[in-house]
Amino acid sequence: MKQRLKKLRQRFKKRPRQRPQQRPDPLPWFYRWRTNLLQAPLFVLITALCGTLSLLVSLVDKKGNAQHRIARIWARASIWNSYSKLKVVGAENLLGRQAAVYASNHTSYMDVPVIFAAVPFQFRIMAWKALWPIPFIGWYLNRSGQLPIDTSNPRATLSSMGRAAKVLRAGMPLFLFPEGGRTTDGGLKPFLPGAAYLAIRAQVPLVPIALSGVYELMPIHTHHYYPAELTMSVGQPIETAGMSMQQVDELTTRLRAAINSLRKPPAL
Repeated sequence: MKQRLKKLRQRFKKRPRQRPQQRPDPLPWFYRWRTNLLQAPLFVLITALCGTLSLLVSLVDKKGNAQHRIARIWARASIWNSYSKLKVVGAENLLGRQAAVYASNHTSYMDVPVIFAAVPFQFRIMAWKALWPIPFIGWYLNRSGQLPIDTSNPRATLSSMGRAAKVLRAGMPLFLFPEGGRTTDGGLKPFLPGAAYLAIRAQVPLVPIALSGVYELMPIHTHHYYPAELTMSVGQPIETAGMSMQQVDELTTRLRAAINSLRKPPAL
């Protein structure tokens, strides 16, 4: 009897039970209740603390370095709060403080924390205008010089693109989501030409980035966490020196293909 029990224990040790990466639908009650009772309140607290500290620091931090460090603390704490782990692949392709356009697929509200947690240098991000009225998050975005964009308003979009071009000319890296909104099914949406347009206009490299696992963590139309393996994959920079505005569509197609090749399918 003892030998049989010993064999059973060894069998379970050899074959550990693994939770599937793919998000179940419907989400089990345990994850919904854990989000509602623990993770969501803690996220609000983390955001309020870091947002308040960032606002106070912004009064004396003219270059924005301290604000960016606080944003990275908020981002890392937010990922820790989701019970997920983040891995960066291809970090050597990040160009540091050099002016460049970084373009990523857009999968979740959690994309922004993932980006801030993974990118070590200061940058500016073009984000959905609806984030600006949110307490603490919107206050930080406004005080730190981030750029709101409203793709439903062509005139406002042109104004945002003009401000983004000024950011690049000042030597600051720029981050944006060329899909213009979050995916509804985890796949890539058609790309808007903004990223390619800005990179060619400023004659700076265009760096493709793919986020994987973040859609499974928190897809659109939900606020419940499901822990996932998060990966930010950085591709080879695409040089735009010598390219003209007539090549915007060509570069957009090339960018989409590069991001698609970097994406990792969810494990079943």
